[in-house]
Amino acid sequence: MSRKFEVFGLRFLIFGFGFLTFGFNSLQAQIPNTIISKLNTPNEPSIAMHPQNPNILWAGTNHNNVYYSKDGGQTWETEFAVSKFGCGGDPVMHINKKGDLFYFHLSNPPQGKWIDRIVAQRRSSFSQNWEVDTFTGLTPPKNQDKHWVAENPISGNLYLTWTQFDVYGSKSEKDFTNIMFSKSTDDGATWSKAKDISAFAGDCIDDDNTVEGAVPAADKNGNLFVTWAGPKGLVFQKSTDDGASWFTEEKILEEIPGGWNYDVEGIYRSNGMPITAIDNSNSNFSGSVYVSWSDERNGTTNKDVFIKYSRDQGQTWSETKKINNDPTQNEQFLSWLTIDQTTGFIYAVFYDRRNHYDTKTDVFLAVSKNGGETFENFEISESYFEPNKEVFFGDYTNIAATKGVAQAIWTRLDNKDLSLITARIELNKLPKKSGFNVTSSSDYLIVAKNQNGETISTLAEKVSLNKGLYSLQELNVKTNLSPGLYYLELQLLSDKSIIDRLSIKVE
Repeated sequence: MSRKFEVFGLRFLIFGFGFLTFGFNSLQAQIPNTIISKLNTPNEPSIAMHPQNPNILWAGTNHNNVYYSKDGGQTWETEFAVSKFGCGGDPVMHINKKGDLFYFHLSNPPQGKWIDRIVAQRRSSFSQNWEVDTFTGLTPPKNQDKHWVAENPISGNLYLTWTQFDVYGSKSEKDFTNIMFSKSTDDGATWSKAKDISAFAGDCIDDDNTVEGAVPAADKNGNLFVTWAGPKGLVFQKSTDDGASWFTEEKILEEIPGGWNYDVEGIYRSNGMPITAIDNSNSNFSGSVYVSWSDERNGTTNKDVFIKYSRDQGQTWSETKKINNDPTQNEQFLSWLTIDQTTGFIYAVFYDRRNHYDTKTDVFLAVSKNGGETFENFEISESYFEPNKEVFFGDYTNIAATKGVAQAIWTRLDNKDLSLITARIELNKLPKKSGFNVTSSSDYLIVAKNQNGETISTLAEKVSLNKGLYSLQELNVKTNLSPGLYYLELQLLSDKSIIDRLSIKVE
């Protein structure tokens, strides 16, 4: 008898029921997590890394929380931003090639209406005052929401895209959403008149048929790329003249099964909105355009993170590839993606439940060094958390990267308590083997459970282990598992408390 054992694309042949060596679902990165703040219910984090100095970091969360670190994220200081147009949420942090800090956000002005414009603030990184406090998109009584920014790597021009609602939340068939564009050629001091770049409008309900998730990307030749989600699914738009003109009609890339607005158990609300990025490095994949999102094509409780790419500036596209490489039918959601422009490596961060049979949630990082063809997955949260659906959790995570260093940032929700967490990832320090992360020297047992959390078999009754990471070559256990999906749990022998959990697939 032979069995095929598969974890993250790795296959092992299992002969009979004797001893075997297990492979595991991900690399246990053992990356330290830093709590940035627990004040003011931080959510929807954005992070920016100085392009010349990865130790300088700026981050923001709803509604006006701003944080900075000068030591690579080990320690942080907190500020509270003030704008004459108010701070209405959706923080987007950006550091340009000059090293200046930009803070884009929604408005909540004393004179005017909430989210009536997109606010742009700028300052020299550690100056005391915002030297620029301006806006774009003011078109009363319409609402402006869900913006993001890109920078031309040569000219430094800034590009904003966002969703304009005729009336936010309206169910009227006469009210629409459109994707808007504006640019600045003077470091954010002034902005061009907002332009509608969408031919296919959406409704105003803030749901699957609303056009949202417009994240722009800019290459070195003045080409701009944007994707978003809406009633036509995943669509792509492009300008070849620095935003002066755009395709007459968006290109439909593919459907989004289940839509971009989906439910995740234990989460107030969630989404699979796309992120667009371009490789401006000197790598072999320079010029490649990437689009990443998540959807329910594999089941309403089995959301996965996907990517597709174009090597010819959006003319043709690759097949869709899955970024998370787990064998389970569990959730991965609220992803973000970035590219290290010094190497061309792709980094994606997302919430992940592959190692749990309930709402317990980890954070994972995926890295591709070959232009999105394959991804390695690493668990980067030190411990899982259990969210509470009653608490607003935010709509995105974020990650920044340069010079072989990435900084991931996410919201953690323990019961009803929100906290802002970050982790620094250095490629040369990522683990080269997979296995159980043993936190202290003791005696352990290893059990196998099914997808419902029921114990199927005890694979090792007593294993004495010292602190460290134990690879599949170092853990020999007995098995008689039938084909299927299982969780392996490392439990402390003395009280059966769970130290680590991994998912496997036996074929």
